[in-house]
Amino acid sequence: MFDPELEPQKKTPKLRNLEPMSVDELTVYVEEMKAEIVRTEAEIAKKKAYANAASSFFKTKS
Repeated sequence: MFDPELEPQKKTPKLRNLEPMSVDELTVYVEEMKAEIVRTEAEIAKKKAYANAASSFFKTKS
């Protein structure tokens, strides 16, 4: 089974043209990007927690 979401993202996001946007539109855009950063950081934390849990499960005791 192939899940394309598991593949690393190698594409650079296409930059938006900010010139025609108003201050209000730019403010909304920044808030949207901040929300995406928060969502991404939460996913990173979740994946790190899974990795740490798996690592501690398989550690050998000496």
